[in-house]
Amino acid sequence: MRLPHPVYALYERRLAASLPKEAAPRHIGVILDGNRRWARSVGSAPSHGHRRGADKILDLLEWSEEAGVQVVTLWMLSTDNLSRSPEELTELLGIIQDAVAGLAARGRWRLQVMGALDLLPPDAAAALRDAEARTADVVGLHVNVAVGYGGRREIADAVRALLREHAGNGTSLEELAETFDVEHIAEHLYTKGQPDPDLVIRTSGEQRLGGFLLWQSVHTEFYFCEAYWPDFRRVDFLRALRSYAARERRLGR
Repeated sequence: MRLPHPVYALYERRLAASLPKEAAPRHIGVILDGNRRWARSVGSAPSHGHRRGADKILDLLEWSEEAGVQVVTLWMLSTDNLSRSPEELTELLGIIQDAVAGLAARGRWRLQVMGALDLLPPDAAAALRDAEARTADVVGLHVNVAVGYGGRREIADAVRALLREHAGNGTSLEELAETFDVEHIAEHLYTKGQPDPDLVIRTSGEQRLGGFLLWQSVHTEFYFCEAYWPDFRRVDFLRALRSYAARERRLGR
């Protein structure tokens, strides 16, 4: 239930003030779920939900900056989503391209595109790579844009890159097997060099990862929000941070 506006604003300010800055997650992953269901709930076409969801990204990044977050990973399109109807997929990719280009144009965040771009139409892949290149020198919040992303695909890509690297160095499979370590995989993931996600937020009430950051999320905390992504509010974000800050993170120990 939404609080009346004056009470809501007061509650939001108090909630924000109560969060200890030192407890902020360094890396937040967000599964932007529920755009199509939101559109159905208001009697609109799926594209309307996708556009409203794309507009919400700017708010999320600003909230993350305010909270002291260093890395945000946005899951905008999964490998499974690529099987949608050609009409919806073409429209969705256009919305994603526009959203990512808009973020790049602000020159405020460093964008990194991650996913199987070879599965996307060439023009879409080129547009995403261009947005990434235009923000390569930006210092500030690092934003991973996961498009055509699947956790299993990422791990398979990492293994392929590892094998190619060692083959190029003349390492035999037997030699690689003797020295192989989990860090060899980590060094070839899309997120190499970044901290693993401390917190993953999924909207729309679904309580599953669906393959998001499979390797990186072994010690991640999860927060599932009932709101559809287009309805996700700052107070929902702050509640996620509050939940995270209240947890005792054992990190497997």
